[in-house]
Amino acid sequence: MAERNDLTWRKSTRSSSGDCVEIAVPVDADVVLMRDSKDPDGPTLTFDRDAFADFLAALKDSGQQRG
Repeated sequence: MAERNDLTWRKSTRSSSGDCVEIAVPVDADVVLMRDSKDPDGPTLTFDRDAFADFLAALKDSGQQRG
């Protein structure tokens, strides 16, 4: 897998404050990486792609339940 500093990190287009998480999807690994945008050198969560899809689905579901 590529070094984390060589990856392209993205924030949500809905991010307006800059205090968000960022994700990177390495092309040479079946994972999604997540980090705190305020601490790019800090810890990184690593999800396999299926687990990340489940994570996003759970977030969307919890948002719908609140709304």
